[in-house]
Amino acid sequence: MAWNTAETKRRLKESATAEFAAHGLGGTTMERIARRAGINKERLYTYFGDKSQLFAAVLADELNKVAAAVPVEHLDGPEAVGAYAGAVFDYHAAHPELTRLLLWEGLLDLPQVPEEPARGETYRRKVEAFDRAQRAKLISDDIPAADLAFLVLALAGWWYAVPQMARMMHPGEPATPASSKTALTRAATKLATPFTG
Repeated sequence: MAWNTAETKRRLKESATAEFAAHGLGGTTMERIARRAGINKERLYTYFGDKSQLFAAVLADELNKVAAAVPVEHLDGPEAVGAYAGAVFDYHAAHPELTRLLLWEGLLDLPQVPEEPARGETYRRKVEAFDRAQRAKLISDDIPAADLAFLVLALAGWWYAVPQMARMMHPGEPATPASSKTALTRAATKLATPFTG
């Protein structure tokens, strides 16, 4: 029987994603990733190199997936910014490993992350979408485009990054994903609405 390289790589990346999300780069072993995938550890090294290279490949894949699933190209008003924030929130709900991977990467405190120029280009395109909308006077320019884009992404992902904080801040009436998404879209829309005073 011929070896299916593409399927083997897919299974190894899927296993690595789960392991890295749960344990971070330092707490994950190549042996555990291979065992979880049911594949020889040597194939893991052959296909992906060392653990740091594998972590970078996994995170790059996950970021490509979210960029494709939740594009931001044309923001035709504050409500579009709110809708974009809500779509990012929904993506994090369906893919909680992304938030965890980004948090683990942040804890590494690297001077530059792997693939930073390529990843930076993805974020620059997001900022450009906000900038175009601001220059067209479709959304507020009170907050610089890069800051506004960052705030929207941060608001959308933070509920999943620190759910314990949301729980403690809503002791009487626990926050739910639905109530949090409503608050998020309202806040993102408000941030993008020009001040009229």
